[in-house]
Amino acid sequence: MSTGKTLPIADLPQDDPRVKQLNVKMKKEGYKPDALIEILHNAQNSYGYLPLNVLQYISKVLKLPPSRVFGTVSFYHFFSMKSKGEHTCLVCTGTACYVKGAQKLLDSIEGKFGLKQGQVSEDGKLGVQAARCIGACGLAPAAIVDDEVQAKVIADELIAKLTSKLQAHEQN
Repeated sequence: MSTGKTLPIADLPQDDPRVKQLNVKMKKEGYKPDALIEILHNAQNSYGYLPLNVLQYISKVLKLPPSRVFGTVSFYHFFSMKSKGEHTCLVCTGTACYVKGAQKLLDSIEGKFGLKQGQVSEDGKLGVQAARCIGACGLAPAAIVDDEVQAKVIADELIAKLTSKLQAHEQN
């Protein structure tokens, strides 16, 4: 039974630095609907993914129907509505990287952390992704750990790097 009322969209906490940054970006873009992709990129860079309440907020501020915002997010593969983990490892599986051992990197991560590509650890600390190509063929095999490119990486080095990141995170 419908009461004819719509659910209110909760405003985001304006003292959150991520929200401040998002507001600055939307203002800089003149609150134009045509800037939606740039604004979504900004939000995803701030949050690591696009939470539902952030998408609702963007929809409200830009005066866009939620269907347009969600449609844009679901159309482009580089947007994600789920957390990719506090620490991320993206393994390139393009031809050059694959030939030089990308699958061994993924197998080693699965063996050590029990995660396959596209998965995030239960505690949300580590996410593993694979990309068709990151454009670093001369560095094959390549991986990106927390936005830092690992060139000509071998499995043991990658596991050590990830383990170090997770241990440092536990100590903080």
